[in-house]
Amino acid sequence: MKVSPAKENILKRVRNALSQPVQLPFPRAEGNASVYNTPEGEEPEIAFAEAFSRLQGKFVFCADHEELAANLSALAANKDWKKVHCQELQLVHILSPYSLSFINTGEDMDDIDAGITTCEALVARTGSIIMSAAQPSGRSVGIFAPVHIVVAYASQLVPDIKEGLQYLKEKYGPELPSMISFQTGPSRTADIEKTLVVGVHGPREVYVFLVDQ
Repeated sequence: MKVSPAKENILKRVRNALSQPVQLPFPRAEGNASVYNTPEGEEPEIAFAEAFSRLQGKFVFCADHEELAANLSALAANKDWKKVHCQELQLVHILSPYSLSFINTGEDMDDIDAGITTCEALVARTGSIIMSAAQPSGRSVGIFAPVHIVVAYASQLVPDIKEGLQYLKEKYGPELPSMISFQTGPSRTADIEKTLVVGVHGPREVYVFLVDQ
């Protein structure tokens, strides 16, 4: 096929440009420095609680595992939950001394009232929960359960998303999980007539129980 002189001229200019790469005009464009600076004296627990609550999340602070179990028991009684699904054996082991009869450890997720998991980290600035496929709960519990309960620790708090990703890189090295997600409050959409609807593509309620450890 014969190429027109005008087209050949354009292709020649493209080839010349590709053979002589130009340095990036903004070398810091990849975000070497954080765009968000944590205010001096701000406690990450409070920052996360405020951001998470603004997103309709429910935040509960627990001094230790005993208080965690007591708060979970009170919540289950208040909501009349009979089946809270948990696939994480470590979490089951932590809660087992407190005889929480509503905790279900089987594989059956039919007719569950809620699902309980741990997380990878919490992002203080955005109120986000970082989850991954490497967690024992996998991908399903935090999506299919009508209510998602997350048990996290103060040591898992990071200031911003950048630090959260760095935390995962340090934890897993080159073997990053196949899925990393940032869950920011209950599932919500405004696709239908611009009306905000909660719980369409995931849990309608999200609780974070933060243990001070």
